[in-house]
Amino acid sequence: MTLDLSSSIEEVVADLEEGFALFDDWEDRYRYLMDMGRELPELTPAEKVEANLVPGCQSRVWFVPRLEDGRLYFRINSDAAIVQGLMALVLRVFNGRTPDEILAADTDFLTRLGLGEHISLSRRNGVAAVLGRVQAAARAAQA
Repeated sequence: MTLDLSSSIEEVVADLEEGFALFDDWEDRYRYLMDMGRELPELTPAEKVEANLVPGCQSRVWFVPRLEDGRLYFRINSDAAIVQGLMALVLRVFNGRTPDEILAADTDFLTRLGLGEHISLSRRNGVAAVLGRVQAAARAAQA
């Protein structure tokens, strides 16, 4: 997954909207989502530890933030294919952004992509928990 910091968060979400709009049915959109998840690099065993697990997720999701040169970078993995795809979306939107960009952004991009109503409540709650971690990392980086 390439990191494009020349586009704003809003532009990245708009590009994702266009990508999802190419598919007529939800099975194709789910496949697209899972394909995006397969592109994520695997976490190391040292990263897949209890301390990095995100509570509030039905599947196991590991979240590893890193601040470098004023930007936040995240490594996220899940043990479930659809959730891994949802984590790929989170990374496309927020990876490599400044804390100010992250905190100013609308985190409800799943609704804009049409996914909010098509994923289960437990998955939406899991994404919300990860987005909470993204924002917490941004707040901590500002401190």
